[in-house]
Amino acid sequence: MCRGLDSLPVTCLERAKELKALFGSLLQKSDHSITGKEKKNDKLKLNVDEPLRWEESFDKLLSSQNGLCLFRAFLVSEFSEENIAFYLACQDYQATKPSKQATKAKKIYDEFIGCDAPREVNLDHVTKAITKENMEHPRQSCFDLAQAKIYTLMEKDCYPRFLKSSMYLEVSRKAKTG
Repeated sequence: MCRGLDSLPVTCLERAKELKALFGSLLQKSDHSITGKEKKNDKLKLNVDEPLRWEESFDKLLSSQNGLCLFRAFLVSEFSEENIAFYLACQDYQATKPSKQATKAKKIYDEFIGCDAPREVNLDHVTKAITKENMEHPRQSCFDLAQAKIYTLMEKDCYPRFLKSSMYLEVSRKAKTG
């Protein structure tokens, strides 16, 4: 079944649309909220040069909340959103209290790695085997190898395509021309 844009969190999809519109008008205020409304702990700041920094490195793209939303929308359009979802789930897992790691590890494994995983990520057999072995005694680092492989896949494959996408090119062109 095609997940498409329906699988993207509504807030992220809304932000991606708002980003496109906002960068399109290139509002000059650096403290302008994306939605025009201030939300507690959910305020995104607009910096018109921000899209240009995303092409400097994959890490800069991922460290930007706006960039991450736009990249995620791009991955949805390419039917590979599971990669960023897995990466972010691993990031969240690393901050999980040890008492909750086993439960969360099983959920991540079942969703992204296990046999018949509904959002299976593209991992080689060896990485899957090591991760499965790590599941016997889940620790903070049990997904490190798998996460690194998916990060590299996105950095070498998805990120260059994102930088060439009409979605990114339009936003960056408008940022350059002011």
